[in-house]
This record gives sequence, structure tokens and C-alpha cells, in this order.
Amino acid sequence: MSSISKAARQLRILNRCKNSLLNVRFFSDSTLPRQPISSAATDSSPNPDQLKKNAVPSSLKHPELAKFSAIADTWWDSEGPFKPLHVMNPTRLAFIRSTLCRHFRKDPYCARPFEGLNIVDVGCGGGILSEPLARMGATVTGIDAVEKNIKIARLHADLDPETSNIEYCCTTAEKLVEEQRNFDVVIALEVIEHVADPAEFCKSLAALTVTDGATVISTINRSMRAYATAIVAAEYILNWLPKGTHQWSSFLTPEELVLILQRASIDVKEMAGFVYNPLRGRWSLSTDISVNFITFGTKNSQ
Repeated sequence: MSSISKAARQLRILNRCKNSLLNVRFFSDSTLPRQPISSAATDSSPNPDQLKKNAVPSSLKHPELAKFSAIADTWWDSEGPFKPLHVMNPTRLAFIRSTLCRHFRKDPYCARPFEGLNIVDVGCGGGILSEPLARMGATVTGIDAVEKNIKIARLHADLDPETSNIEYCCTTAEKLVEEQRNFDVVIALEVIEHVADPAEFCKSLAALTVTDGATVISTINRSMRAYATAIVAAEYILNWLPKGTHQWSSFLTPEELVLILQRASIDVKEMAGFVYNPLRGRWSLSTDISVNFITFGTKNSQ
């Protein structure tokens, strides 16, 4: 596959307030280095009471924080609980690279197309997205409400001079809003399905985004197909994810997410689905948004 895919497909989704055509274009991207971090670098298991005591105020529910703290040691184990994200990461980056280069008029062919962009990775986990963004030239801030995730992210980033300048903080989008931080690009991948109030969370993301800046969100559709694949198959049959990672009722449909973002002053411009090919063991971008999907929007002037 060439570095820039020749495929350019179009996708229509119904937005109750705005009937728009969302273009789907994408780049290919190199796979990421996957180096495990020794579990000795962090505590072995979380204490729920201590977790509540030390947790940063967050829109994430406490059970969700505890859940991800328990597996934080495995972020850079490409065969561990986060294997699906490692496999999906090149495809997520392809969409991000495509949309941001087009919106900010950057050269997609150069090695560091995000030079000059200030990006925050909300819910960064162990940094598997933050690091490639930094390698592409962005000034990256990675935030997560789980302290163990931030410890792992810092340890791994320090292994490479290109990523050692990432600013990792154990904090939340809401706290950054209070600090009046602003970014050219706000990214929250596979996070919104774990928050208590998606609408308020999106308002925080919008508040962090500069006018005409970009907001990128990926999540899982609340569809029966998603229940069958993302929960039953992935968690209970294939054991790709720990059981209980996702709650189907917490998923959002594409229409709901578009409406929530619009009310938060984010206009969704592009959307694409992720489709997994079990024979090749790879994800690709698609017009099929029935399970996993990703959106790109811009902050309007209100």
C-alpha cells in the first residue's frame, strides 16, 4: 500500500440538526515500536481506597479508573490487554494525520507534518498515541486520571530523545479548563465511552480547543453489531480485552456524538469507521461506522 491511499470515499450520516456530507480520506502510517515496560516500575496492584484518595477529580467513574489502573503495567506489552489498541494505532494515526494535515495545511509527505501544532492527548494511557504524535513534530501534552498510566508513559517516553519532551500530567480535561489551557488539537480516543457525562466531557474538550482548532474523538457505536463484536467476541470469546472493559449502554451512536459535539460548538467535518480483517490481522478505515468509528471536528467561533 502506498504512503497515501488513493481511496477517497464518501459517507453520509444523519445529523438531526445538520445534514452534512462527511468525507473519508486517509493516509497509511508506519507501525509503532512496541516495547514492554517492566511491571517492577509500578506498584503491583491498586488499592481501591487509596485510588479514590489519590485520584484526580475526573469525569471518569471510579470503577473505570480502578479498572485501568489494574492493567496499567501492560500498556507497552503488544500481546497484553491493550493489544487491540496497538494493532489499531496505525489506522487511528492515519486518520489523524490525514485530517490534521488537510485542516492545518501541512505537508503530509514530510517526516514531521505536525511541526508547530500543540496537541493534547486526553486519556493518554501509557502514551501509545502521544509518542508517534511527538515523532511527527507536535508539541504533545498527555493527560490521564490514572497515576500509574502517567508513570508508565513517562518511563517509556524517556527511552527515546524524540519523545522525552512530552509533557505528561496526572490530571483531567476539566482541570486543564480551570487552568485556562488551550490547544490547536484536542484528541480523546476510546475515552468518551468511559465517562459519566459525555455531553459535559465534550464541553471540556471544546473549551480546550482554540477557535478553528481541531477535535478528534473515537469510540464504539451503540449497535447490536458492536455488542456482538466489541463485547461478546472481544471480551468473552477471543479474550482480546479483560471482561467488563466496556458497557454497551455507555456507547454513543454517531448521530448522538455529532449532536453532542455540535452543542459544544464543535462541527464534525469528517467521520470514518474502523474495520478489522481477521485474516490479515489488521484494521483499515472504512465507511462502515456500525462498530468502531472516529470523528474529526473543528471549533467554531460560537
